[in-house]
Amino acid sequence: MAQTITKLRAVLGNYPHTAKIKSGEFKADGVELEFEEIKPVNRAFKPMAQDQKFDVSEMAIVTYLLARAYNKPIVLLPAVMFGRFQHNTLVYSAEHGKIGLHDLPGKRLAVRSYTQTTGVWLRGIIENDYGVDLNKAHWTVQEGAHVAEYKDPPELNRVSMEHDLLKMMLAREIDAVIYGADLPDDPRLKTVIENPKEEAAKWFKKHAVVPINHMVVVKKSLVEQQPEGVRQVYELLRRGKTSTMPSSDPIETSPFGIEATRPGLELIIEYAHQQKIIPRRYSVDEIYEDAARIIGA
Repeated sequence: MAQTITKLRAVLGNYPHTAKIKSGEFKADGVELEFEEIKPVNRAFKPMAQDQKFDVSEMAIVTYLLARAYNKPIVLLPAVMFGRFQHNTLVYSAEHGKIGLHDLPGKRLAVRSYTQTTGVWLRGIIENDYGVDLNKAHWTVQEGAHVAEYKDPPELNRVSMEHDLLKMMLAREIDAVIYGADLPDDPRLKTVIENPKEEAAKWFKKHAVVPINHMVVVKKSLVEQQPEGVRQVYELLRRGKTSTMPSSDPIETSPFGIEATRPGLELIIEYAHQQKIIPRRYSVDEIYEDAARIIGA
């Protein structure tokens, strides 16, 4: 008798650890992932958070925390798709004069979305590790949160997505930009945090965390109705990860497992609460309650 296969709609970005999963070389027992290619992958986050459009989806961690705050029926799996240090993401134009960390209060700063995970991490780092109060800065954003119930602080300035934040900065309409993508090769662009690689290394030594950007979520209904399918999805993701693990790199940028992801989650939860993005500090154990019941650790 042929095995019944459950087909699941899935969205994951293109990484070394997802390549063999997306190509079909790695398969899961009883589950077939039907991938939708969405580029950039962050365009999948809003429909997943708001409407649970997919069964399995990559999602920025702050989007997940917002979804949790507003009781969206999705479940976080302890699978990091990618993480990175954020110290190099706040840039200014050197031709308009140097901007240092302690110059930021009162400056005009911009970010794609106030709840963008890169921005939440960077604000948390600057406020907690450098003692700079970014509440005194003037913020410009392009779009709202991926969860419609969340309302941005009323004092934010909003421009459309047609605006190019880097061009606005070079035109002196704003002073500095949190820029999550690869920067263009422009000698005028400098990082507000000087020597960002060295500063990130110091930060890692202090916190033992690589900032988490994206993880994986599944529909709550899938967890309730097909827990074994969810377990198979997680094992498939872990197999992809294990197949590409470096042999000697001591810094893990995409940890898997509840305990491995706990420190990073605790820190981003703290930062999101400090910035009034979520109403309370969720514990990692309550966030992983459903996942732990299925996958164990």
